Formats: sequence, structure tokens, C-alpha cells
Amino acid sequence: MFDYRRIVLTRLASIGPRYLPFADVASDTVPLSRLLRLSLFQVTVGMALVLLVGTLNRVMIVELSVPASLVGTMLALPIIFAPFRALIGFKSDTYKSALGLRRLPYIWKGTLYQFGGFAIMPFALLVLSGYGEAYDAPRWIGYSSAGLSFLLVGAGVHIVQTVGLALATDLVDEADQPKVVGLMYVMLLFGMVISAIIYGLMLENYSPGRLIQVIQGSAVVTVAVNFLAMWKQEARDRVRAQAMAAAPDIAFRDAWAQLMQNAGMMRLLLVIALGTFGFGMADVLLEPYGGEALGLSVASTTKLTALLAGGTLIGFGVASRILGNGGAPSATSLTGALIGIPGFAAIIFSAYGGGTPAFLAGTLMIGLGAGLFGHSTLTATMRAAPREKVGLALGAWGSVQATAAGIGMALAGWVRDTVVALPSEANGLSVETPYNVVFSMEMAFLVVAVLIILPLVGSRTGARAQSNPVEAP
Repeated sequence: MFDYRRIVLTRLASIGPRYLPFADVASDTVPLSRLLRLSLFQVTVGMALVLLVGTLNRVMIVELSVPASLVGTMLALPIIFAPFRALIGFKSDTYKSALGLRRLPYIWKGTLYQFGGFAIMPFALLVLSGYGEAYDAPRWIGYSSAGLSFLLVGAGVHIVQTVGLALATDLVDEADQPKVVGLMYVMLLFGMVISAIIYGLMLENYSPGRLIQVIQGSAVVTVAVNFLAMWKQEARDRVRAQAMAAAPDIAFRDAWAQLMQNAGMMRLLLVIALGTFGFGMADVLLEPYGGEALGLSVASTTKLTALLAGGTLIGFGVASRILGNGGAPSATSLTGALIGIPGFAAIIFSAYGGGTPAFLAGTLMIGLGAGLFGHSTLTATMRAAPREKVGLALGAWGSVQATAAGIGMALAGWVRDTVVALPSEANGLSVETPYNVVFSMEMAFLVVAVLIILPLVGSRTGARAQSNPVEAP
């Protein structure tokens, strides 16, 4: 008699390694179900990003009539904590616990920061907008409480993501680290897409009461999902606790200096900053460009997010496969930057005869290049530090990447508005010119990144640094 249940389960299990991205990172000691459960922290990070940058951005400006300049300032506040990601990673590397835990205490602290920010955020926004009975409340209360809520959520996101990635890399072998990083970022994209759909449905019939329910519901979901992600991920170990207690204390300054002494580390961080500028400045301008330069509808430009995310997902998958098979991060990051340059050229060309097909093709190429570039530079950063300092390395990558992304988006808006503000009789600019100035700047950043990476590709020094990045050439 056939055991149909066993046959079905065997077939389902075989689907993962064959068709699911990064599923082959699983092992007998760390099954795929455990990694997927851990990756739920990226879902809550994606949820927070969508809520801040997407949903609340529109609600504050349109429904709550908050000035756009103030909204932009509020959204920029979480970037303040981006440079501290290296310190956060270092603290999780050197944390001393009686139970032998390193990562989980920091993930929990970050979760509580997110919860606190979401808990006070809706009422702070209502006071800030002067809605209803909050009309007579002092304005400074609204400003300070709203700023505090955004700061708390931003701090929580940076802590949870930095330490969560460090914990994920702790669980797998060094050869599988590129794959697990790819899996984590796939879940981030998944969380952003699902959250955007859910928030859109829940706020379709907007009211201040519904806004309060959505934000505070997000606070509860964040705690519940992150708790599920942390459950039994880092085992208690008294031997490790004793070793941690006996380990000598090291200052962050000394640990950072040791990391910077590794071969090519400063060059790598510079490349990360330039590449992030190159790919990140377009995030806030692609949809407006499609609407103004090409006359696309709101529904059409909204789909650009899915197209960009799809390209990024493909890039993560390809990079994970290449790096997991021993590929060089420098060559992969070079490929990503080289793909991005013609991508922006196609977007510029779309306004001069290329039309919508060129615009969509360019957007897909940007996503693909960004996925290859981001994954490979993150892998290179992890390989540039010993395993016991992977949190510091991940924090260094996150510090540079998040700071450059925030500055890049702000710079893109300022450049576009500055070009638009030029006297019309002096420039005679068309509607697409301000955007194309920014896209041209992004191409220039990527060209400079390529020139810096190029000497490492195929060189003996670069090959030796990547095979043993802790040793200086």
C-alpha cells in the first residue's frame, strides 16, 4: 500500500532547493523552516519602511495637511541612527551575558524601540496636524512627540536588522553566508510588498480612528512576529558565557581600527557609498518621472515598485548563486554597477523616443544591478572580518549604505527642485530635464565606483584579499 502522505511531503520538500531562492542554504542542523522563521524580523522591518516612507508620507501631507517640508524632516530622522549600526554590531559581538546570549538581547531591545515609536506615533501625528480636539494643543508637543516616535522606530529598525543579519550568519557555515543574506533580503522585499497591500486595503476608507488602529496594530504585530522569529534561535550556553566573561574588554575604537586595517576595507566602504548614491537617488524620482515625462497613470507608475523589486530579487538570486559557488565579490559588484549605467541611460532615452518600453527596461536593469551590487558588497564586507566580529562588519556596511541612501534621496530631491527653480527664460528646460540631471549624476557615481573596483578584478592582490581578507597584501 502506497504511503501517499510520505510521497507528497517528499515532493514538497524537493521543491525548495530546486525552485525557491536560497533554499539550498538549509542543512540538517539549520533547516529551512528555522531560517524562514528567523527571517520574519525582516518582514517587520519592511513593514516599518512601508508605513513610514509610503503610507504615512501620503497621509500626513494629504489627509492631515502637514507641510511637506516637515514631513520630509520627520522621514529623515531615522537616518540619524544609520551611522551607529557599526557600533550596534560591535556591541552584539562583545555582549556579555550570564546565559551566553549575544544577539537576542539586542534584537529584543530594537523590537521594543519599534513598539514604543508606533505606540505614540498616531496620537503625535494627530496633535501635529491639529485635528479635532488636538487643535488647541501646543504645537511643540506635536513636533517633539512626532519626532520622538520616528526616532524610536528608526533606531529599532537599525538595531533589529543589523543584529538579526549577524545572528543569521552565525547559524550557517561561512560558505553559506551569501545565501542566507540573500534569503534575508528576499524576505525584506516580501514584507514590503505584503505590507503595502495590507495597508492600502485597511486605509482605503480613511479616518483618524482607522489610522490609529493601523499604526498601533503594527506595533503589536511587530512584537509578536519578532518574538516568533527569535524563539529558540540562539541557544543558552554556560561554557560560552564563561568564555565571554573571561574575554578581555576591547574598545569600539580599537575594533574599528583593526577592521580598517584589513586589505582594501576603506576602498570597499567607498565603493559601497558611491554605488548606493548611484542606485539610491532614483528611488524618489522614478514614479514622478514616469508621470511627468511619459504621461503614465498613477496605476502604471505604482507598478514600477514591483518591477524594481523584481529586478532586485533576481539580482540577489544571481549574486547568491555566484558567490555561493566561490565567485569573487569584486567581479559581481562590478557587473552590478555596469548593468546600472545603461539602465539609467535607457531611462533618459525613454523621454527622447524610447518611450515606455525603454523606461521599463531601464527600471528592471537598475533593480538587477542594485541586487548584484548590494549582495556582493555585503558579502565582501562580511568576509573582511573574522567570524567573531561579523556584527561589526555588517554594521559597517549598514552604516555606510543606509547613510548614503538617505543622503542620496535627499540630494536627488534638492537637485531636481533646484533645476526646476531656475528662471525659465535662462534655461528653457523641458519637463524631463530636472530628472535627467539626477539620473546623469547617478551614472557618474556608478562610473566612479567601476573605476575604483576595476583594479581589484582579476588582480593577484584582489584575489588574495578575497580568499583571505583578514591578511594584508
